[in-house]
Amino acid sequence: MRRDFYSGKGLPEGLFPPPLAEQCRIWHKPPSLLARAPWFGHNAELRQDALLSAYFGLVTRSKLQSLCRIQQMILVSFNFVATGADGDLYINQAVVFIEDAIQYRSINHRVDSKSLWLYRWYYSRICQWILSLTITIILALAFVEKPSSLTVTSDVRYRHPPWDPPCGLTESIELLCFLVFAIDVSVKSYLIGWEEFCKTKWLMAYILTLIVSLADWIVSLSFFCTETVRIRRILRPFFLLQNSSMMKKTLKSINSTLPEMASVVLLLAVHLSLFTMFAMLLFARTKDGQQDKEWVGYFRNLPDSLTSLLVLLTTANNPDVMIPAYSKNRAYSIFFILFTVLGNLFLMNLLTAIIYNQFRGYLLKSVQSSLFRRRLGIRAAFEVLCPLEETPANEQELCVSVGDLFQVLQKVEMDSRCKQAIIRSLKTSSCDRLSAAQFQKLFEELDKDAIKQHPHSPEYQSHFMQKLQFVFGHSYFGYLGNVVALANIISICVVLVMDADKQPSERDDFFLGAINCFFILYYLLEMLLKILAMGLKRYWSYPSNRFDGLLTGILLVLEIATFAVYGFPHPGWRPEFMGLLSLWDMVRLVNMLIVFRFLRIIPNMKFMSLVVTTLLDLVKNLRAFAGILVVVFYAFAITGIMLFKGSVVPMGNISITNATSDNGTLPCGTYEQLEYWPNNFDDFAAAVVTLWDVMVVNNWQVFLEAFSRYSSPWAKIYFIAWWLISSVIWVNLFVALLLENFIHKWDRHCHRETLSDVEYQRTVELMFRDVLEEPTEEELMERLHQHPHLHLCR
Repeated sequence: MRRDFYSGKGLPEGLFPPPLAEQCRIWHKPPSLLARAPWFGHNAELRQDALLSAYFGLVTRSKLQSLCRIQQMILVSFNFVATGADGDLYINQAVVFIEDAIQYRSINHRVDSKSLWLYRWYYSRICQWILSLTITIILALAFVEKPSSLTVTSDVRYRHPPWDPPCGLTESIELLCFLVFAIDVSVKSYLIGWEEFCKTKWLMAYILTLIVSLADWIVSLSFFCTETVRIRRILRPFFLLQNSSMMKKTLKSINSTLPEMASVVLLLAVHLSLFTMFAMLLFARTKDGQQDKEWVGYFRNLPDSLTSLLVLLTTANNPDVMIPAYSKNRAYSIFFILFTVLGNLFLMNLLTAIIYNQFRGYLLKSVQSSLFRRRLGIRAAFEVLCPLEETPANEQELCVSVGDLFQVLQKVEMDSRCKQAIIRSLKTSSCDRLSAAQFQKLFEELDKDAIKQHPHSPEYQSHFMQKLQFVFGHSYFGYLGNVVALANIISICVVLVMDADKQPSERDDFFLGAINCFFILYYLLEMLLKILAMGLKRYWSYPSNRFDGLLTGILLVLEIATFAVYGFPHPGWRPEFMGLLSLWDMVRLVNMLIVFRFLRIIPNMKFMSLVVTTLLDLVKNLRAFAGILVVVFYAFAITGIMLFKGSVVPMGNISITNATSDNGTLPCGTYEQLEYWPNNFDDFAAAVVTLWDVMVVNNWQVFLEAFSRYSSPWAKIYFIAWWLISSVIWVNLFVALLLENFIHKWDRHCHRETLSDVEYQRTVELMFRDVLEEPTEEELMERLHQHPHLHLCR
């Protein structure tokens, strides 16, 4: 006999009247709810009334929960324990719930046998890899499809006509990608069920995006791929966005921060408008044309005035915008200084402070939510395993068998370190049944730091070898290697300075070649001595040693190749070009690797090491924010191609030397004079680089002026919108998260003693572990009772 969540079969005969059991099966009501109703002895009438009341909701939830406390009496009386295929179902449910907990996934999905198989297949590595590859391919199509980026240069003066794929080639790849996305959204929708689907706006948007993309794809084929506007290209970043739960959370947090940011942006707009009016009054046109340089260059009309001061807000045109008026009267500098102080130093930094204040607890909230999901998944696994264990009638608390948990652990895909630690805890435990608290505590192994123990050094019997091991295994020997590497860098700098003004034919490569040979031999000797002292396994277990050893090996190979092709260094060593690289190219390559090898000093400088590890943590754990930037870059690049493709045309033989506009030549500082021709929107790769240059805001006024002149004055709106989103919002957001990460990293660094043989591998979830709040049992059970497909009475 068993407790079944979905049907009335297998229940004790006579416990339910036949019509009631039939209604259970038809209406999918949980018979477990009825099976846990109170026992009324042999009074069948009272028993049936109680069951009917519980079934039709006549008993309140609190009353029903109190009645459930004596459920084990019924289970024991009827030997009510799951067996056979039903036991396998509960095992598989527990496996999936634990895997959900490991990956911080939601457990609100179907839990029948077929759905569980489909769910595990969907989240398998191969399926997720295929989905990620599909997203990468459809995003990368922008580099290949018309207008293609497959040219050596993006300079409109020298670029050859690009290869454009034939109609139907990229469209066929798109169709395959759409097919994968259609399968993806279908599987997701089925697994969560109709009720959850109606609540999930992302899935609805996913379907709508697919429909619009397919419609636009059909339009493209009907026009034989000659249409200039393709809506589906702008929608492609959505596929990346919807596939990352962290990116969705980030977008949601940004959206919640917008009201506060809007208030400061509005204040900036008022500040900009007021000073624009003041500027137009101060620098109005006069009768003396020689005194109107400020008016001619920057404040001729309202759009030009707004643009000039907006660029000054980013200091990109400072002090250029001030010089004409300042050269006339030094008092005009007060206006520009006051504008910069109020706008750039106060308001812009106030915006950064607001974003940091809003995101100061962002990571903490996100990790708190992830912790709740993990605890909920573990508790759900415990609840579904309870029916497999026959609990004595005198015990009020439900338990899970250790043997059942062993079966679950054999099927769960998880980190081998965590699995082995949990199995060891189970084997050393004296009890054969686990309570809910014990079960939850067992899986707290998932929250612990990943500690990497370095292998032990070899034990030598010889006293001489022990002395060598002590000397070359000591940290001072590593410091000596750093000093030698520094001497190598200094010697390279001296040689480069001495040969800076020499012609290639006058350069003697003997000195530099001899220096490289000496230092590379020392690096090889140092590596071999460290391996002798530490052992190969222990040496290779340190990332700094792997970095050092790999570069030493590459340097040795390059040096041997140089000697094999050009011989050994000697005075007047300037052989003719041979092989793939000249001697100078080989020497330069070796020197670049030597300079790169100098980064080995980072682990020996604690503060620098802390900064570097903080940056690495950002790269590994804050990929969602980079993903948001990719989405915005992609959408703006495609939009820019639609708006400005082909607008920049080379100007032939028109003079672009430093001159004024009075003699008909182009003025200094323009797009043409600065030769910004490669920065355009004629293909996707060029558009991305152009947007990057604008985001950095150095000389971004050049792009504003040029594209306004080549296309339309309204082009400024596009570039200003990009500046607001990328440089103001995203960069400030990144600064806030960098501060958050560094502060927590620094606090932990100050309070934790570093062990020489132990490396702590932390994730962003573990970074806040000490300040997280554990969810209560009531919160977990309340959420489990809200599960759309799992019906529990407790």
